[in-house]
Amino acid sequence: MERLIFQSLTSWKSDKNKKPLLLRGARQVGKTYIIRKLGEKFKHFIEVNFEMEPEVKSFFKDNLSPDAICTKLSAYYNISIKDGESLLFFDEIQSCPEALQSLRFFYEKRPKLHVVAAGSLLEFALEELSSFGVGRIKSLFMYPLSFNEFLMAMQKESLVKIKSEASPDNQVDEVFHKQLNELFVKFLIIGGMPEAVKTFVETSDILEVQKVLDDITNSLEDDFAKYKKRINTSRLKDVYLSVMHQTGSKFNINKSSESGNHAQKKEAVDMLVMAGLCYKVYHSSANGTPLAAEKNMRKYKVIFFDTGILQRSLKLNPAIFFTADHLSQINKGNLVEQFIGLEIVKNRFSNSKPELFYWHREKKGSSAEVDYLIEKKSSILPIEVKSGKQGKMQSIFIFLKLKKQKKGVRTSLENFAKYDNICVYPVYAIDNILR
Repeated sequence: MERLIFQSLTSWKSDKNKKPLLLRGARQVGKTYIIRKLGEKFKHFIEVNFEMEPEVKSFFKDNLSPDAICTKLSAYYNISIKDGESLLFFDEIQSCPEALQSLRFFYEKRPKLHVVAAGSLLEFALEELSSFGVGRIKSLFMYPLSFNEFLMAMQKESLVKIKSEASPDNQVDEVFHKQLNELFVKFLIIGGMPEAVKTFVETSDILEVQKVLDDITNSLEDDFAKYKKRINTSRLKDVYLSVMHQTGSKFNINKSSESGNHAQKKEAVDMLVMAGLCYKVYHSSANGTPLAAEKNMRKYKVIFFDTGILQRSLKLNPAIFFTADHLSQINKGNLVEQFIGLEIVKNRFSNSKPELFYWHREKKGSSAEVDYLIEKKSSILPIEVKSGKQGKMQSIFIFLKLKKQKKGVRTSLENFAKYDNICVYPVYAIDNILR
């Protein structure tokens, strides 16, 4: 299964000034798989899994010297560890904080050795370190498959090319537009978790995919037990479910759980964000760039990290995705808005933590909301999401007038088009403006 992040990994491999690499992301998004694929490009590949082989942790207890560590690991696995020829992979590195700390010394003492690390709930381990190799370690962030990656897994590379070459001035042929919309609807149901996509590619059976999504959901919820030292597990699950039900709306933290005070509920949301299971979409006044300069820390939406798991957890019937006249009839159209947010994350935040924004004006008789804002050079591009094939655009026009911006984007199920200074992009091609 081809993943676009592999290009970044191969670039890191050939970088003369490379740093040890930390691959970060939620559970089961394919981190171990993609590093093993990278390992095929090396003469020697050493995979150290600290959960499967806990005895290896002792190699990091008393001495963090890279030479000493490599000598022990080479003897233990009976594999050579040579600069420029070997890839040393630390998996589930959160289980060995000393190994995390050792990464900075690999940069200083063995800069020509390729070292990469990954793990589950890694962000929690990083938070607990008193110091971490700032400037000595490179991070890459990995997510579930994007729509383009899904199309490639379905062997629809020609459709990827067709939509990437289209624009508001150059529509997609209606035959291909229909095909892409149909595949988009399937992607909403399946989501981007590699195992779910692989199952659909091999079986074309949505019911089999649902079973896989159930298994993934159960494993994610089982992980909540690992949060016990930090937060009440029952409250965390309440907030987790509330995030799903509040997708597409301003998040009301007071409705997220019946237990705990405001600070404890906020902590639960932050835990889920740290685990990569959801992302905050902050309100920004958007009077200029950067958008983060005017974000409101108390006013935000929360989107879930995968539409497949979301629809399954909400117990939506897959059949209605194919029989409803408009996707707005399904979960109030919130899945489409969620999809757009996730595509922004997947296409724009491989080198940094996701940061999403929206805009809302609360004015009696004239409220307005723009679903997403992105920065394009020094301008702000508002994106309004419609779940059908048409829709009014009052909010985006209000935003453009108030903020003195020249262009806006509406994304919907309709084909590419242009209305005055509003460019229309099909939802399946939102990545065209994100590159």
